[in-house]
Parts: sequence; structure tokens; C-alpha cells
Amino acid sequence: MALRDEISSSTKDAMKSKDATRLATLRLITAAIKDRDIAARADDRCGGIDETEIMSLLSKMVKQREESAKIYDENNRPELAEQERSEIEIIRHFMPKPLTDAQMKSAVSAAIEKNGATCLKDMGKIMGELKQNYAGRMDMGKAGKLVRGHLCS
Repeated sequence: MALRDEISSSTKDAMKSKDATRLATLRLITAAIKDRDIAARADDRCGGIDETEIMSLLSKMVKQREESAKIYDENNRPELAEQERSEIEIIRHFMPKPLTDAQMKSAVSAAIEKNGATCLKDMGKIMGELKQNYAGRMDMGKAGKLVRGHLCS
């Protein structure tokens, strides 16, 4: 089942079961996808965004909510932090299982070896390949640090 169809089906199920938190989160996901689709149509991509871009969007949504939860915790607002965390779990349901640190290290090493990267000038090429192959499964911030560490050593 395509990711868009899965999100749509889950939205209908949330409506039927009257799960307000899940429904609101799924509607936020749908709205974000539609917003990106509109932007893609402006760039002459009539089909909208693809699965990779949806995964990237979901990753961004999770990261935003993690940052919000951290800020709410720092400001003694545990109920709002918990709400953000419940949204994270709903969003992650549609994402592939994230890579472990060991898997991430081996993926970075393989990408560096495949491209014959030797210096920091090659970092963009490596990061582009990692984003293409591991969208939604790899924290690109951590990956960037690993790539930089490999290339600088």
C-alpha cells in the first residue's frame, strides 16, 4: 500500500474510532503533504511529491516535535511535552525503522567508498546519496558528523 493511501486509510480509521489525537496528527500530516504537493506543481511536477520526499517531511515533523517536547520539559509543561511525544509516535508509525548507530556507520563508510571521497569537498555528494537511499531512516545530522569525521581523519 502506498504511503499516501496508508495515511488516508488511517485517517478514516481514526475518525471511525473517534481517536481525536490520532486524527488531528494525521490531518496535520495530510495538510503538510498537500502543501508540498502544491509547491511541487509550481515546479512543473504535476504528480506532487514522491515517497522519498514524504519520508523526509515526516522526519522533519518528528524532529520539530522532539524539539518542542524538549522546550516544554524545560519550561515545566509536561502535559504539552507528552502531547508532542504522542504525535511523534503516530508519525513514526508511517516511517521505516531507523538505522542503528552501527548500521549508520557502515552506510556512511559504504557511501564514502563508493564515491571515492577523500576530502570535505566530497561531503555534499555523500550526503546527497545518503538522503536518497536512507530518507526517513537516518538522522542526517548524525550522518553529517560521521561523514565529516571520516573525511577529516
